[in-house]
Amino acid sequence: MTTTSLSLPVLDLSLAHDPATAEDFRTSLREVTHDVGFFYLVGHGADPELAPRLIDVARQFFALPEAAKLAIENTLNPHFRGYTRIGGERTQGKVDWREQIDVGPERDPLPTGPDHPDYNVLQGPNPWPAALPELRTVLTAWNAAMAEVSDRLLAAWAQSLGQQRDVFAAAFGDAPASLTKVVRYPGREPGGTEQGVGWHNDFGVLTLLLVEPGTRGLQVEYDGQALDVPPVDGALIVNIGEMLEWATDGYLKATRHHVLAPPAGTDRISVPYFHNPSLDAVFPRIQLPPELAARARGVTADADEDEILAEYGRNALKSRARAHPNVVEAHHPHLKRNR
Repeated sequence: MTTTSLSLPVLDLSLAHDPATAEDFRTSLREVTHDVGFFYLVGHGADPELAPRLIDVARQFFALPEAAKLAIENTLNPHFRGYTRIGGERTQGKVDWREQIDVGPERDPLPTGPDHPDYNVLQGPNPWPAALPELRTVLTAWNAAMAEVSDRLLAAWAQSLGQQRDVFAAAFGDAPASLTKVVRYPGREPGGTEQGVGWHNDFGVLTLLLVEPGTRGLQVEYDGQALDVPPVDGALIVNIGEMLEWATDGYLKATRHHVLAPPAGTDRISVPYFHNPSLDAVFPRIQLPPELAARARGVTADADEDEILAEYGRNALKSRARAHPNVVEAHHPHLKRNR
């Protein structure tokens, strides 16, 4: 795939709250996610001190001794939470060259077993590194800020699609199943993979991505080419997931993307926040106005040619199980039979 020099558009969320500019903002939001599926977001209102604090505490975590990180390894956690060592996650069956910690909402586990949906295993407490309590503090603040930005974006999307502002709100309810990954991409090794993370679509509703300033690697598929997406100061990188594509019969586009491993001798911090509904939510499939419905492309299968389902938890579980077979093997061997 060749690389293009085009740039993603930049949208300013503050314009959504001014009656003089709100309609133009919503039109731009709708059209860019129909066409590209990715954009830069400024004017989002998140505390500007939070992002550098998060990058700093992430670097502190990855600098911990290996034993401290492995003490919270995801293999020890039945909820697919915790630390994943370098090479411990897969995309499209191939090893990703990154290490990370996965964090979800801090809740009690749901009941599991034959009388309960398999996806209940995704809810539960997070393991936190004892040596770095600040990680929990900063991530909790970051997740709250990203949830608020996401809610505002979803309301604007709904209106741009001819719906009530709150058409998606009920699916999130009191227990949205958000997920945050704090990721470090180490530099390439001689003869090693270039795959920081392989080509994929996000399986949820929308993603807000923070990338360490001055680093590169994210590429988005656009018109058959790979579009480089470097960080922009003060901006979040936003993309929609498969659930919004499903909800709009393909009018909005969940776009494939990947991350290249950094050059040897360097590394890169990246923090994607995935805004997702409750596990048991049946996401709404909306009826578009005729002029938009005429441009809907239909829903594509996911990256593994599986059907995208209305019940969010089922989509989430199949994605998590594919990415982390070590957790399935350690805690949920029955899932191998049910996939």
